[in-house]
Amino acid sequence: MTLRIIPLFVTEGKGKNNDLVARGVKKKMRVLFAASEVEPFAKTGGLADVAGSLPPALERLGHDVKIIMPKYGMISEVEWGLKRLKEFTVPMGEKNHRITLWNGMLPNSSLEVYFLSTPFFSRRDAPYQENGKDYPDNPEAFALFCKALLEVPKLQNWHPDILHFNDWQTALALAYRKADLARDPFYLMTGTLFTIHNLAFQGVFQKSVFPILGLPESYFTSDTLEFYGKINFLKSGIVFADLLNTVSPTYSKEILEPEFGCGLEGLIRQRQDDLYGILNGADYQKWNPANDRSLSRGYSPKSMEGKRVCKNSLQRKCKFPEKDVLLIGIVSRLTHQKGMALVLEVIEELTSLNLQMVVLGVGEPELEAQFKKASEKCRDKLSVHLTFDDKFSHRVMAGSDLFLMPSIFEPCGLSQIYALRYGAIPLVRKTGGLADTIMDATPKNLMRHAANGFQFETASSHSLLTALRLALSYYQDRPNWNNLVQTAMSADFSWDRSAKEYEKLYQIALAKLKSSA
Repeated sequence: MTLRIIPLFVTEGKGKNNDLVARGVKKKMRVLFAASEVEPFAKTGGLADVAGSLPPALERLGHDVKIIMPKYGMISEVEWGLKRLKEFTVPMGEKNHRITLWNGMLPNSSLEVYFLSTPFFSRRDAPYQENGKDYPDNPEAFALFCKALLEVPKLQNWHPDILHFNDWQTALALAYRKADLARDPFYLMTGTLFTIHNLAFQGVFQKSVFPILGLPESYFTSDTLEFYGKINFLKSGIVFADLLNTVSPTYSKEILEPEFGCGLEGLIRQRQDDLYGILNGADYQKWNPANDRSLSRGYSPKSMEGKRVCKNSLQRKCKFPEKDVLLIGIVSRLTHQKGMALVLEVIEELTSLNLQMVVLGVGEPELEAQFKKASEKCRDKLSVHLTFDDKFSHRVMAGSDLFLMPSIFEPCGLSQIYALRYGAIPLVRKTGGLADTIMDATPKNLMRHAANGFQFETASSHSLLTALRLALSYYQDRPNWNNLVQTAMSADFSWDRSAKEYEKLYQIALAKLKSSA
């Protein structure tokens, strides 16, 4: 049986990879963590949260970790105190590219961050898109980043034990390592891990891009980077990494099937013995209602008065009547993937119930317009805020009784984890990380004080509405609801726990190298 990392952070099985861990490898490791976005320097989604939180947690375990990312135009040297280290040249295809290496510190840590500056990135004010459209030079820009980042440890004379890559924007580094550095003594005993944060985003480009990359022709085959006549950057990570993982145990199983495999399920099944699932964690320094300065008043499981104050404050902000009704919060990208179309299909039924709802987010224009139109019809029950506002997202969490995440698929999800700590009971579709983090409020789970939310299985508006009606009935039973809130707020999904599981994967990767040497 293959070792798997499952909810509650327990490993099971006695397969070959468990044996590798048992043999023992170097405890303290040097880890280069490569990502296209890192909070707080650049962020478009959950990847940035992971990249800004997991490396410090690994460092707290005693490992020597460095982050590397692109230096986009909006990343100011002055604001972040960056230092120019050196310039170097990277050949790619028929061009020689000049790269500038910078370094700085991750705020509130002692962790060094490398930044790679190129003309592709220096003119960007966002990582991937402008005005909702992908930058046309994305493939060349991120290919160059992938090739250049492999030179940085050599330039700094810092030998990594592990190269940890994330999503398609860094995946091509594994192809370059295989093609250009397979026999380089510097990387001969360096293990690799590739993390898939969302398989739906693969970095698929026209075949005409391939000559620009400077890879051998043998890398454009169905066994390598070719994908239905195009080139697929993400495949590089799946094909060439020593180990693979997704950001939840359930998602690691879902992507083996056509419904969630996005055309790569066959390839992933070939690597199933090297595939793991580790839940993302929460940064409880940032997401803690006891000391959150965004809130009208702090609160904790032992002192909940502040929760009521925060709810009344949110009602005033939304111009709702300040009364004791179920207040539902949504903080999300307004997209079909996030299940927002399901919400809109039953919005009239929802607003006919004795509840209030706050929606915060941006996304697909059609869905934005529908939410806005619905709010104009029912201002005393539905308040829609079409913006990204981090401070207000904290206030929505704190003021809500119920937090809605009806995702069609969700590799992990972080918002439901934050909502638990804020006592906003998650109502989720049973998929991916939502299935791994939320225990349904069944009578049995309530009796065991294990329930922390509500689940529904079928991706339909009918199932969503049924679950919402059930949650509304539970809200009327205040003793049971209060117990649910207490259980939710006591849940522990800290990054320190997740980091220990990544540490195990690093050990497995190194042990595999030793066993094959």
